[in-house]
Amino acid sequence: MKRFYTMVVATMMAALSLSAQEEYETYMTAEELPNAVLFLPAPPDTTSTQFVYDITQYMWGKQQRLDTDRLEMALSHVVKDPKRMAALFSEPFGMTISEEETPAIYRLVHKSVPTLRLTATFPKAEYSRKRPYVRFNESTPYPNDEEIERNAGSYPSGHTVRGWGLALLLAEVNPDNQNAILKLGYEWGQSRVILGYHWQSDVDASRMLAAASVATLHSNAEFLADLAAAKEEYARLTGQSTGVNVITHPASAASNRAYQINGTPADENTKGIVIQGNQKKLVK
Repeated sequence: MKRFYTMVVATMMAALSLSAQEEYETYMTAEELPNAVLFLPAPPDTTSTQFVYDITQYMWGKQQRLDTDRLEMALSHVVKDPKRMAALFSEPFGMTISEEETPAIYRLVHKSVPTLRLTATFPKAEYSRKRPYVRFNESTPYPNDEEIERNAGSYPSGHTVRGWGLALLLAEVNPDNQNAILKLGYEWGQSRVILGYHWQSDVDASRMLAAASVATLHSNAEFLADLAAAKEEYARLTGQSTGVNVITHPASAASNRAYQINGTPADENTKGIVIQGNQKKLVK
């Protein structure tokens, strides 16, 4: 019976992941990204000391709601849409991230956020963990999602994967503001504990999953090209260097040959990131 239920949930989650890919363009599929079921431990058993900590943090979150400023922040982090996330991360980033003002950085955000969310597909289906507000049969400060999320797995936190993963990427584009960017990424996850939608262990595991997924994204040629373009755009707008040079064509001389990320020599048709003279370069 349990296996049947798991199969049904897995089918539902697969459908959700497909719909996410139809709505938003992604760099990779859920199957190509790290599978938390295979490398992270299962969520804490309800008889474990780790679960006692989860309960303690749930109570901590309820106390945090008394701080109206922190509660307002937590409510603002409920968003899932890449465009709205870009707007919220614009403040610590130090410039407006939008399709009009920073198209290259915005493209990176718009494709990375839904890609990162796909990493929650398999563990949510595998564990179907009950959310805190459901287990305690209590209301949350954000009732709009209570029925929608009631039967959706709590482990890991899709919101945290998005928030922490995006923070890692934007900190790479703008390392000067990395502390402020990462601070928002961290608080993004804690907001899920404060609202009662996730256990602390969900959030902690999600940060590891996000980091693993960002690392895997760095093996994708399209992502690397977009990342380099975002860095180049940031450098142009701020006059700062990001370590990526932009060239129009890879040199063909044997002594100065450029190579693609997969190790093959670049030719006149090559576009995107290449390695030339021990440096990453973007071929346009």
